Amino acid sequence: MRQILLAFALAAAFAAPAAAADHEIRMLNKGAKGLMVFEPDVLHVAPGDTVTFVAANPGHDARSISGMIPAGAQPFAGKLGKDVRVTFTQPGVYGVECRPHYAMGMVAAVIVGEPVNLDAARAVKHPKMAAKKFDGIFATVQSAEAAR
Repeated sequence: MRQILLAFALAAAFAAPAAAADHEIRMLNKGAKGLMVFEPDVLHVAPGDTVTFVAANPGHDARSISGMIPAGAQPFAGKLGKDVRVTFTQPGVYGVECRPHYAMGMVAAVIVGEPVNLDAARAVKHPKMAAKKFDGIFATVQSAEAAR
């Protein structure tokens, strides 16, 4: 009986962690919130999860915004008109832009675990329409944090 209990204890101790999840954000010419959008524009994921930015319409890319990724995280940049898969390992806020449509407000945020760099991400300057979009995104993030 002791050997069986020991075997179960060892199995539990070395059990693999839960599998990382896969998520999608679509890059669209027109979506529920208007023209040139990421849907969703805010996505909460766990460290280790993967997000595929899907080029649902041509002419878009997804790339991290300088100053809007956590310390130690690697920036990413997809190619125009192509899907890009990003595995997020560092907790924090990741600002994302579509380079051709950034000034039109085509931005999003991926929140990985705790938004540890929220203040730094909020301090980044953007073109007027992108700044307005990020104001709404950050309000959503703060509401979610307050509800926790």
